[in-house]
Amino acid sequence: MKRLFVALRPPAEVRSALLAAMGGVPEARWQNDNQLHLTLAFIGEADRHAVAAAMEALASVRQPAFEARLGALGSFDAGRADRASTLWLAVEDIVGTSGRKALIHLAASIRQALRGAAVSIDSRRFLPHITLARFPRAGAPRDTLRRWLEDTRIPPLAFAVSEFHLVESRMGNGGSHYAPLASYPLSPA
Repeated sequence: MKRLFVALRPPAEVRSALLAAMGGVPEARWQNDNQLHLTLAFIGEADRHAVAAAMEALASVRQPAFEARLGALGSFDAGRADRASTLWLAVEDIVGTSGRKALIHLAASIRQALRGAAVSIDSRRFLPHITLARFPRAGAPRDTLRRWLEDTRIPPLAFAVSEFHLVESRMGNGGSHYAPLASYPLSPA
């Protein structure tokens, strides 16, 4: 069994800007360079048949390359509005030539292809973001995060999205390590 997800990997200069902004929040488990990604679809545990079906389904996704841009900082609730489980950075949608938002369209196309191949995926609504830090199960008090969220500035860097990846998540001593199993190019813009 493999634990899988489909993701975009920001380029090195974007990851460097994100890594430079990390730190200064008590109990935060900051992501490392290998962990910085944008999840397009979460598959979870998959046997070898589901892995093969996912690979074939993802190869059928067709979309032109596009540009994305880093957006605002935010956080997810930890079961209570006054506590946060995760710090994240939004990735803004850039309108594609078809008039549809390219990032939203890519995620929808990937999810449709996986469902069409009978590969189970997480059904949560797609919110384009890159996770920066996670907190213990009880979460971090929002008051602790407020100053960091107000003071931290990450430039709205734009970057080309020319491929996506099927990624395996492997648990280890230092947390999850992500290993791409396959890459899928987008068509030239």
